Amino acid sequence: MKVIRDAEEMRRWSRGQLAARRSIGLVPTMGALHAGHTSLVDASVAADDVTVVSIFVNPAQFAPHEDYETYPRDFDEDCAKVETLGGTLIYAPTAESMYSKDYATYVEVERLQEGLCGGARPHFFRGVATVVAKLFNTVLPDRAYFGEKDGQQAAIIRRMVRDLEFGVEIVTMPTVREADGLAMSSRNAYLSPGERERALSISRALLEARETLEAGERKAERILAPVRKALSSLEIDYIALVDADELTPVDRIEGRVMLAIAAQIGKTRLIDNIQFDAGRKKESVPKPSKTSRVGPTER
Repeated sequence: MKVIRDAEEMRRWSRGQLAARRSIGLVPTMGALHAGHTSLVDASVAADDVTVVSIFVNPAQFAPHEDYETYPRDFDEDCAKVETLGGTLIYAPTAESMYSKDYATYVEVERLQEGLCGGARPHFFRGVATVVAKLFNTVLPDRAYFGEKDGQQAAIIRRMVRDLEFGVEIVTMPTVREADGLAMSSRNAYLSPGERERALSISRALLEARETLEAGERKAERILAPVRKALSSLEIDYIALVDADELTPVDRIEGRVMLAIAAQIGKTRLIDNIQFDAGRKKESVPKPSKTSRVGPTER
């Protein structure tokens, strides 16, 4: 498995691919790859000529009291998985190369980063937007793939790409779940058997809410009240029904919305969501087609 760690080497490689009119797909990750990540790699391999998977545990999105030092890491296993899936290379920069001692430049997406996870983790999305911008400027992708589970993150990245005119297509893929319904997360490994059973109430509440939405309920409070009741025994950070693009609370379901939950289970913070489009009876996720870049103006 080809691994690149230097930013300039990564840019040279990408420029060579673009000169050969090969499209580049990027799957940004922090490693500890699970089925949610591999679904993104699969999508890129199917749609793009070459697939780059970045593995970088980004210190800029962790507060001092959070789990940066203990975050799951298994680089060799991750490389083996990407190779098996047909990925082209791994980009794995070091923290020292990404953030020099005098580093001073960050990207913030106003308003969208302030609620939901941004309330409890005000540092988080500045770190996410900054590292994704750096990855885009280094890997030079045509497409980048993100999971729907991190719904706020995906909305923020879409807005950053639009506002700063990166010219990268953002592809969001459906949440991948364990057999019992728990949303895939690298942090699931922290859960004890008892904590995992408690955590299942989140996905169950979301599934019931989706059924209520699909049955035609459009008043937000009638969606939220049963969810709050179902999760009353958990330590809840937030339960919110918001516009899926603006991330602002809604009173009535119109257009595309997201019902998002964050909860603390023991020492583990979990997030999950469902997204629903009131304008459609059933959502579908279009599969991107494989295309090659024709010229630099298409980015």
